[in-house]
Amino acid sequence: MPNLDKTGPTGMGPGTGRGMGPCCGRMGRGYGWGMGMRRFFTKKEESELLKEEASALEEELEAIKERISEIENQK
Repeated sequence: MPNLDKTGPTGMGPGTGRGMGPCCGRMGRGYGWGMGMRRFFTKKEESELLKEEASALEEELEAIKERISEIENQK
């Protein structure tokens, strides 16, 4: 969580990021689960959140593949 101010990466509150930080269990993925909070999203909001998460995961996967390639080329 940037700045440790409990606002989440987009300023929408805790649990709205990718669930990669130290405070987040895998259930708190920003869809209203966990911590006793409920936040309901419109279909458009949910679609945008899922697109952002997919993009972030694709970037992360690409970085992992690049690192694997680097390691294998060092042999």
